[in-house]
Amino acid sequence: MSEHHHCDCHEGHHHYDSNEESKYQYILDEYSTAPTEEEVARAIKKITEEKVGKNRNKEALKTIYSCLDLTSLKCTDNAEGILTLTEVVNNFEEKYPYLKNVAAICVYPNFANIVSQSLEAESVEVACVSGGFPSSQTFSEVKIAETALALQEGATEIDIVLSIGKLLSGDYESLCDEIQELKDLCGDRTLKVILETGILRSAENIRKAAILSMYSGADFIKTSTGKEAVGATPEAAYIMCRTIKEYHAKTGRKIGFKAAGGISTIDDALLYYTIVEETLGKEWLDSKLFRIGTSRLAATLLNEITE
Repeated sequence: MSEHHHCDCHEGHHHYDSNEESKYQYILDEYSTAPTEEEVARAIKKITEEKVGKNRNKEALKTIYSCLDLTSLKCTDNAEGILTLTEVVNNFEEKYPYLKNVAAICVYPNFANIVSQSLEAESVEVACVSGGFPSSQTFSEVKIAETALALQEGATEIDIVLSIGKLLSGDYESLCDEIQELKDLCGDRTLKVILETGILRSAENIRKAAILSMYSGADFIKTSTGKEAVGATPEAAYIMCRTIKEYHAKTGRKIGFKAAGGISTIDDALLYYTIVEETLGKEWLDSKLFRIGTSRLAATLLNEITE
């Protein structure tokens, strides 16, 4: 098996034997154990009660707006609707020259060309879900082909779903190889790996998914697809951010965090913003390291910012 292309980050940490299973177990064992439910609940309670209120201001809301991945991932999506969404983003700078635009428009791969050809806002990325989204249950070759086509059609960011079946069955090698291969394909373009934390449930599973995704080349780790009953939760966000912090301390690499799935109110957005600020620090509160995926929140935020 080829070495992972981010292994240089782990120099001085590779003392495992040649057995692949123990290699990945060794990587996981290098990190702190997952926090208990009580620890997580205490941290969220403290953040909610003591910190969120301080961020209820227009500057924080402006930052949140600039970190949005404006998303349309419906089975009813069509060229006309995606074009309309893109036009809203194109017209933003003229209407609100004093505000930063959204970070990205996120669509299915078959709409990458429409967005990339019609998008005039230079600072806005073209994000595509790929790799058998939302279940990740297809052939690796199909995931590679779909991602390659999305990139060819103009995607500048790719959001894939980690193979949950592989994670839960302990097939870490196949899981990591697949992410690495897709990252190699993306090159310097951003790869976001969706952990689907609502299915992983336990802090330990979320921790494992986060570590293995980052180790394999993920530029961002993301909570959810928005297609499962449980989307983003503050608890999952806190565990992911803690793991990102530890990974950064070990490797020097800054990995982004994206919350997505059921985020529809300003209170929701402020809570995720504050979790990132309290866990990772203000330097993470930028679209290069923080995103919120939503289809509903943009207009509400704008109203609040401009009133």
